[in-house]
Amino acid sequence: MIFAIKTEINEPRAKAFTFAAQKTMYGGKTIAAGDTIYLFASENEGGAGLIARGVVTSAQAVARKRGVERQTPRVSIAVKRTGLAKRPLGRADLKPFADWDDGQPQTELNFKFYRQATNKIVGISDEAAAFLARYF
Repeated sequence: MIFAIKTEINEPRAKAFTFAAQKTMYGGKTIAAGDTIYLFASENEGGAGLIARGVVTSAQAVARKRGVERQTPRVSIAVKRTGLAKRPLGRADLKPFADWDDGQPQTELNFKFYRQATNKIVGISDEAAAFLARYF
């Protein structure tokens, strides 16, 4: 499976990234070392959307808190950058794709990242991954 993360990224051109206790949705909790991941710098945190592609070098599930009934699974990951995006792709570019049933990769990304605007790791389809690959 291929993944994408939207989170605060302070140094977009770094060669490696570490993301602690990231929320997971849409299959994101299955991320593992060796997986491909696309990195989106969260616009909520001053970022510019898609910035890089990388490979996960480590992934560790975060233990659930005792006594809390409903918890979103969280994972800490380390990523080695394998490419920088050559052109921008962010919330404004994906916002027009809001027909949730149209099957377009842009709609999938808009739904998974921006329908609920929290930062998260998500699993993406092969079609969405092929779409994102065109930005590199």
